[in-house]
Amino acid sequence: MALSYKVRRRCSLLILLVGLPSYVVACIGIISSFERPSILVELLVYVALGVLWALPFKFVFRGIGQADPDKEQ
Repeated sequence: MALSYKVRRRCSLLILLVGLPSYVVACIGIISSFERPSILVELLVYVALGVLWALPFKFVFRGIGQADPDKEQ
């Protein structure tokens, strides 16, 4: 079942305003529970986690910045 443009737009807004900050807090909490690694390892972990969060939501964000394709001309 494909999501309409409006639903994808609302979902993307919810993900960015609620989900992403929650994910950041959770990642920082989990990383801080371990002994602090070197700065390069820590940077690589945060970059990997930064890319990893977006992969499951790729279909939601695709085409959101474009004009509404369902809208009449």
